[in-house]
Amino acid sequence: MTFSASFLLAGPEVILAVSALALLVWGAFARTAGVVFIGASVAALVAAAAVAVLGPHGRAFDGGLIADQAATFAKVAIYLASAAAIPLGQRWFARRGIERFEYPILVVLAALGMGMMVAAGDLISLYVSLELQSLALYVLAAFRRDDEKSSEAGLKYFVLGALSSGLLLYGSSLIYGFAGSTHFDVIARAAASGAGPGVLFGLVFLICGLAFKVSAAPFHMWTPDVYEGAPTPVVGFFAGAPKLAAMVLLARVLMEGFGGAVDQWRQVLIALALISVAVGAFAGLAQRNLKRLWAYSSIANIGYALVGLAAGGTAGVQSMLLFMILYVIDVTGFFACLAALSRDGRPMETFDDFAGLMRERPRLCLAMTAFCLSAIGLPPFSGFWGKVFVFKAAIAAGFAPAAVVALVGSVVAAFYYLRLIKIMWFDPPPGQTDTPPREAVAVTYASALFAFPAVMIALIALYPWARDAAAALVLR
Repeated sequence: MTFSASFLLAGPEVILAVSALALLVWGAFARTAGVVFIGASVAALVAAAAVAVLGPHGRAFDGGLIADQAATFAKVAIYLASAAAIPLGQRWFARRGIERFEYPILVVLAALGMGMMVAAGDLISLYVSLELQSLALYVLAAFRRDDEKSSEAGLKYFVLGALSSGLLLYGSSLIYGFAGSTHFDVIARAAASGAGPGVLFGLVFLICGLAFKVSAAPFHMWTPDVYEGAPTPVVGFFAGAPKLAAMVLLARVLMEGFGGAVDQWRQVLIALALISVAVGAFAGLAQRNLKRLWAYSSIANIGYALVGLAAGGTAGVQSMLLFMILYVIDVTGFFACLAALSRDGRPMETFDDFAGLMRERPRLCLAMTAFCLSAIGLPPFSGFWGKVFVFKAAIAAGFAPAAVVALVGSVVAAFYYLRLIKIMWFDPPPGQTDTPPREAVAVTYASALFAFPAVMIALIALYPWARDAAAALVLR
């Protein structure tokens, strides 16, 4: 493929890269953050539209970039989530007097890295795209430089992220040394009848490095502290889209590069999945801070997604994709609701802060209740359908015990969500809530709409698209 054709396939990423550079120059000289926020949102939406219009076409840059149905599916979701995160952060930072034009640019750069992640065709593009995304997120986590918790969150995220990058690089070097190539299709031929000891050793390190990025236990140690310390809109952003990107990347590596060794790596995934579900369910019982609570909830949810991916085949990958899309919608709405609510200028982040919310903000309380019931997996909310797809794929693949253990973890986690619902609906309010910003309310209501009444319509549209995306990833 010629360079011009490859450049065209990378059109959405080019749009984001050029927009980030242009907005950076504009912000540095004009010092008007409002224009940068609007421009970044438009750039993310245009990139999403470009992905949908261009569609899958093939491999670019000598196989380093893959434009297929799976990449298209993930990129549209990632860019839309990024577009929602930008206005969500604008008002939140402005109300605290720390609105800066760098925030939307960092979100665009993170989206650029995530778009490259889901389209990575070899180990080199995998690493470069992962680091581009991670470096932007490190800065976003520590965006409130004068806040001790935010600085601590950024530092912990960076240090542990560097450790995970080291594991990933070491694993990649072993795979390259024993397989003879960095390209997934060549690695697949080397592991067609099962991975040898050297390749398998490298694959385990690679999986561990990616497990850090998705905060799967026991590589989750950064997650609760970073979620608690980082600004709420930032947490809402990197709790959703980056994890979708990392899960799609993991699926591409395993299915395209190591599809012939599925019986070897699925054991590692099952172990990670069950540990994640147990840690997320039981550790969440002791939390009083909602951001830390959702950190453990996200660990458990990654466990459910890993169960689907471990099932293998088109059905397993499809269940993972559907689960992650529904999870991104829920987590974005949850943190949008947190960003919208405050009392006397102080963010509402604990169980006690949400006491009596039904009396003061009934519509936001109903939205938060929908997110909680969806996280529990109660029908007919979106979380229920996500878990149904995952458990169905796991049982069909012969992993019924793993599905049962994951279901028990979901029952345990129901306790802290029901406790929050009880506090919101029946406890007396400690004071009057502030007027919520329109942008955060709009994102909350839109997410709640997809979590409950519109979920069936969304699933009808997403199901065949996710099936085609999964088929593009599965080794034939």
